[in-house]
Amino acid sequence: MTTALVRRLGLSDAVMIGLGAMIGAGVFAALAPAASAAGSGLLIGLLIAAVVAYCNATSSARLAALYPASGGTYVYGRERLGPFWGYLAGWAFVVGKTASGAAMAYTVGAYVWPEQAHAVAVAAVVALTTVNLRGVQKSALATRIIVAIVLATLAAVVVSCLTAATTTSPLQTAPTDGNLLQAAGLLFFAFAGYARIATLGEEVRDPARTIPRAVRIALGITLVVYATVALAVLSVLTPAELAASTEPLTDAVRAAGHPALVPVVKVGAAVAALGSLLALVLGVSRTTLAMARDHHLPPALAAVHPRYHVPHRAELAVGVVVAVLAATVDLRAAIGFSSFGVLVYYAVANASACTLGRRFVPVVGLVGCVVVAFALPVVSVVSGLAVLALGALIYAVRTRLVP
Repeated sequence: MTTALVRRLGLSDAVMIGLGAMIGAGVFAALAPAASAAGSGLLIGLLIAAVVAYCNATSSARLAALYPASGGTYVYGRERLGPFWGYLAGWAFVVGKTASGAAMAYTVGAYVWPEQAHAVAVAAVVALTTVNLRGVQKSALATRIIVAIVLATLAAVVVSCLTAATTTSPLQTAPTDGNLLQAAGLLFFAFAGYARIATLGEEVRDPARTIPRAVRIALGITLVVYATVALAVLSVLTPAELAASTEPLTDAVRAAGHPALVPVVKVGAAVAALGSLLALVLGVSRTTLAMARDHHLPPALAAVHPRYHVPHRAELAVGVVVAVLAATVDLRAAIGFSSFGVLVYYAVANASACTLGRRFVPVVGLVGCVVVAFALPVVSVVSGLAVLALGALIYAVRTRLVP
């Protein structure tokens, strides 16, 4: 049974996959709950999330250069801290991001055809899983198209807001209220996609050079885009109006006096959710592949297709689970839960990077991940801890039964 992947992705491909994961539905979905948490301190929350994301990206890039294999932090934790910590990172990532994938699929349905949101969500999962099964280069091409559409949509939002007849400065109101750390945790949901680059380590050419560069470039572009969008939206909506919005960017263009742009923004949001879903299936399936190789998941999931050189069984398994969830529940409220799982994942990455020397950045990242994770809403923290406990229990049972 073949389990090796082929290195086909260059720097621009890796950057685009990272952008597709980060500049996705997060910017359409995360601003409102973050504004609800932070009030007028939304931009400070964004800055905190950006600092934590930078530390995580730097740690991930250093580790990816040493361990250019599929699985990302699952591999780093296993190699630097021991099998349990790698497993825990992989478990948190797979569970949290599977829920996030279902949320993104449902978001596509909610924008495209609200009355049949579940059916559209399933169709979106089937379509993107089919694209992924045709090879990682097909996925990279689809991501380029999606990123171009989303960036054009966000540019239209920014221009419409900043050229509105009546605007206010988002920097005039001092951040005297709100939970900045909780807002940072919620906004981190929108930044977390750079992990997708590292999880594709076995499919990137010259990974020791390409992965660190791709991570930093993708994160830098995303930071600029998110800060610009947040400033533009806050120039036409107050923090309270933004917090109460279910579609913040469409409400922003309405407030800016450009209602004709509403359908454009809705299409952009649906495409952005598709991009996030595409990257999620890519990332989760590669971590599933790595865990299956070590028998933490069924070994059959470690198979690689002989023609398309993708982990086809892992991708199908992830697609089926995401489709079932998307067909039955609305998981858009899973932003906090997903953020908790991913922050645990990056806490392990930073702890792993601490073993490499030059500890300042990984220590800041580790502390930031832990503090921001436990500042999330109580429901997100409790559910996240319960999932981690379940994963630890499964690990303990498995290691006892199979020494």
